[in-house]
Amino acid sequence: MARVAIAISGGVDSSVAAALLKEKGYEVIGLHMKLYRGPENEIRNKSCCSIEETTDARLACHRLEIPFYAIDYQQEFRETVINYFIEGYSDGITPNPCVMCNKKIKSSLLLKKATELDCEHLATGHYARICLNPDTGKKQLSRPQDLRKDQTYFLHGLQSDDLPRMLFPLSELTKTEVRNIARKLKLSTADKHDSQEVCFVPNDYREFLKKELKHPPLPGIFTSLSGEVLGEHQGLPFYTIGQRKGLGLSNKIPYYVVKIDKEQNRIVLGKEEDLYSKTVSVSNVNWVSISAPTKPISASVKLRYAHHGAPATLIPVSTNKVRLELKIPERAVTPGQAAVFYKDSILLGGGKIDYSN
Repeated sequence: MARVAIAISGGVDSSVAAALLKEKGYEVIGLHMKLYRGPENEIRNKSCCSIEETTDARLACHRLEIPFYAIDYQQEFRETVINYFIEGYSDGITPNPCVMCNKKIKSSLLLKKATELDCEHLATGHYARICLNPDTGKKQLSRPQDLRKDQTYFLHGLQSDDLPRMLFPLSELTKTEVRNIARKLKLSTADKHDSQEVCFVPNDYREFLKKELKHPPLPGIFTSLSGEVLGEHQGLPFYTIGQRKGLGLSNKIPYYVVKIDKEQNRIVLGKEEDLYSKTVSVSNVNWVSISAPTKPISASVKLRYAHHGAPATLIPVSTNKVRLELKIPERAVTPGQAAVFYKDSILLGGGKIDYSN
């Protein structure tokens, strides 16, 4: 049977994924990534990068009687994920570090390590599915059985050529079924809480930025859409599109952040109705399940992870850039976040939101 490397985080999902692979007869190797430890190796209950996670991952591998390897990727994580996060906010956008982590660390680096260990496949505990396109015979990335736990949004950076090597053992299971399997196997992770936050940001991302930025952000002005000066902001990194609280302004009708202008170091404020956009420009597009289209296509677009998905027409600008024409205007479309395109359950591709109007 094939040799498989499993990315084992220390959570219930990756632990059960490893168990299922072993049950099917694969030769399984557990790979645990040390990514971020934080100040004084702090323990945080809902972080995927704490010391506690390493211990739980080791215990899971011991219980399943599979080899355990801990790989130190802290430098790579700092360079490709944390710095990306800091630079993004400094540039007036709202980055998604989990997307970058899955693209650069959990996929790219682990696939390379799997090859070094003579593994044919890399498996993860993501809720996602690999399926076959009946017309082309090529692998495609698809939504899983448990749509409430669908994590394909974070996987849109996967290269299409890498899909044949990827395995997602939880594709046909619900979260409840996964926990039940873990209990039957007496895994210590069975009732463990899911990771629900950016692993390197303890509480408020603004406090994290204040500590990490080399130079304090320059204060600037708040303006209305017409250019009227409304007040002073504390620095571009501390604001995001759609923000209402923490502006320090009072008005009978609330103000919202509708635009962040890096060139003029100003933040444009508007009303609720000013937050809606119908056209979205997306760059750095990676086509996962199809070739880059040459003609407009219809799709459902997720504009952030928790987004319900919106019907849109994708108009190609180049092989890695598209313009989205939304059928219904969407609220608070945020530069820096990912726009991910679906056709029914198939993830076509996705990229970075540049701007909207």
